[in-house]
Amino acid sequence: MLSELQTKLKNGSGHRENRQILAGLVLNNSSFYPELIGISLDNLDKNGHKACWILECISYEKLDWLLPYLDVFCSKIGILEHESSIRPMAKICLLLVNSHFKDGAISLTENQLQSLTEVCFDWLLKDTKVATKCYSMRSLHFLGNHYEWIHPELKIILEKEYRNHSAAYKAVSREILKKIK
Repeated sequence: MLSELQTKLKNGSGHRENRQILAGLVLNNSSFYPELIGISLDNLDKNGHKACWILECISYEKLDWLLPYLDVFCSKIGILEHESSIRPMAKICLLLVNSHFKDGAISLTENQLQSLTEVCFDWLLKDTKVATKCYSMRSLHFLGNHYEWIHPELKIILEKEYRNHSAAYKAVSREILKKIK
């Protein structure tokens, strides 16, 4: 038998309004959050990508709710295969890294930073959609302020791949390359 959250995810759609309603359900009842994390990180769950969409919406408002699950999150996001799961997770990575380096609201461990670095490079180099690549570039730029080897590697990748990608990829590449130089 499906739980209430699983039923709502199964019957829900990808429309923004529906995602916001489901995010509101979890924001109003935080007891759903652990289950949402579990579903979003389960590569075999048919509604995992929908859970990732909801997790992204929640992360804008309650990123700190992810704190008890950071080790699991950082270790499992790299195994996700569904593109619709990967894009929101890449955005959450950017939110985490931004929060860690800009305002210190989220404190990531060295292992978590290394896991995020690895997965962002994987997403940047794999055949993923442009939004995932752009979020990964931005995350890697922040991470490069901590790990000095990242910026030179990122620069090589962006310069090499620049002409093979969309206008959005090129725009973010130019932005990041300008910041690196």
